[in-house]
Order: sequence, then C-alpha cells, then structure tokens
Amino acid sequence: MDQLMPKAEKTICQNRKARHDYVLGERFEAGLVLLGSEVKSLRAGKANLVDAYARIKNNEAFLYSCHISEYEQAGIFNHEPRRTRKLLLNKREIKRMRAKTVETGRTLIPIRLYFSGGRAKVEIALATGKRKYEKRASEREKEVKREVRDRYGF
Repeated sequence: MDQLMPKAEKTICQNRKARHDYVLGERFEAGLVLLGSEVKSLRAGKANLVDAYARIKNNEAFLYSCHISEYEQAGIFNHEPRRTRKLLLNKREIKRMRAKTVETGRTLIPIRLYFSGGRAKVEIALATGKRKYEKRASEREKEVKREVRDRYGF
C-alpha cells in the first residue's frame, strides 16, 4: 500500500551556482545522517549549499561545508553549522561514484536539499568544472533564448 502512493517532496534549498559553474552529469539521491536540531532547522528552511561538496573516504560518502543554521530553541544541544555529514548510499553507488571521480577528474556537487516522505535527502551530481569561456558562452545562449522568447512569445 505504501509503495502505491508517491512520496511528497519539499525542496529546502537549491545550489543554483553549481549549475553555472559546472557541467552536471549523472545524479544520485542520498540520505543524510542528521542531528535533531539540524532536522528542525531544515524544516524551517535554514540551509545553504553554495560551497558544499561531497567526497568518498574509506568507502563512505560525506558532505562537506553544507551550512545548516543553528536552531535557536536547541540551547546547549545545538550543532555546528558546517560540520561534516555522512551520506547514506548503496555500496554499488559509492563504488560507481569513486570510479568516476578518480578516473575522469570529476567532482561530486550537491544540487538540491529536500524532504522526501519525511526524510531529508540530498541530490548529488557528478560534475565537471566549466572554464571561463564556457560560462560566458552559456550566459550568451541564455540571453539569446530570453530575447527570442520576449520578442516572439515562445
């Protein structure tokens, strides 16, 4: 019965800068190991993925420098905002990520932080960095599309 109903997703935050700075490839969904005060803060929408990245260390995946603001009502039981958080993935997914990041020089970038079925999830993409001229070209392309849409109503 539970499998028949689609899980509702509520986006907490997105990493728009990643779409500008990287060419995004294959995407993965990972769970997060969080403290209670972190979950409360995420429910309030107080998170930031701008400088965050993921790495694989000792066959485990971790999320680095993801900022989750402190929860005011937590008192002394509060968390450190930029602590390293463990990602929950299958061994197969971790092996595949490790192989792709090591051999091709890609990096793991979090794209979106969201709740799915009441659980905090993060969407991670295998990404390749864009060079300055590639960023300019993509900006020009967006500008042309915007201009055509505004002029002709497409």
